[in-house]
Amino acid sequence: MNECILCAFSDEASPALEGQIAALHRNGIGYMELRGVDGVNVADLDAAAASDIRARLDDAGIRVWSLGSPIGKVDINQPEVQEYDRLCRLIETARLLGAQCIRLFSFYGTGGEQRWFEPVCRRLERMLAAARGSGVGLCHENEKGIFGDVPERCAALHRELPDLGAVFDPANFIQCGADVLSAWEQLSPYVRYGHIKDADAAGHVVPAGEGVGHIADYLPHFFADSHRVLTLEPHLTRFIGLDKLETGTPNVGTTGAGALHTSAHAFADGNAAFDYAVAALRRILDRIGVGEARL
Repeated sequence: MNECILCAFSDEASPALEGQIAALHRNGIGYMELRGVDGVNVADLDAAAASDIRARLDDAGIRVWSLGSPIGKVDINQPEVQEYDRLCRLIETARLLGAQCIRLFSFYGTGGEQRWFEPVCRRLERMLAAARGSGVGLCHENEKGIFGDVPERCAALHRELPDLGAVFDPANFIQCGADVLSAWEQLSPYVRYGHIKDADAAGHVVPAGEGVGHIADYLPHFFADSHRVLTLEPHLTRFIGLDKLETGTPNVGTTGAGALHTSAHAFADGNAAFDYAVAALRRILDRIGVGEARL
């Protein structure tokens, strides 16, 4: 039986670290992709805060797989040194937290135009050079509005930058009008790990298996290619920092006490949405015969 290592963006359950730990324990998940704690983005954590988080997670038996950083989610016309310096600080944060990866992006403001390919690669290569020898891998996530939004441009980046891993996010491809299975065929050689986020045909995020992300179809190939790590990214209700992450994402309305509706669900709070998202993914894993392992 294939086995996966299940991680999660637990800040979608609670902004507080204790709430995140509780959500992970409740759902039997031992790893997180750390994006924010107590409303502070991982890119803004200093060494003392990172060390404190590491100690608390160690006590709870939880490990950090990756840092869900915002690096590269800026306009490419901004000074290059700003993102480079942030990345260098994040490498140290990753070391303190024991994270193996830092996810990043390939810049807004390019319009997908080929003339931006070399400037994007130059910036990413400088970041890759900073990470070499650190034990921390840099992984590019496909995302709407950045240069690497559709499979063809993502693949071009990876061919040019062999040290750059890929984070495969099906919902983001859907929101860019790309076919998920075609994207997998093009990017599978470069994938380091996956994000589990599904979307319907209109681009609204839904629980895994309830959209057009073909998650149950490409995951067997994911595991057959010896990939193991999946990070659950529910995006089923509003959470602290969502407004900074989802520039231009189609979203559905809210009613009542701010409960965000997907096509068929309304969740009272982040914990309810998180638990449902975990259960939805596990139903898929059970169906395709994949168990869960430890790092």
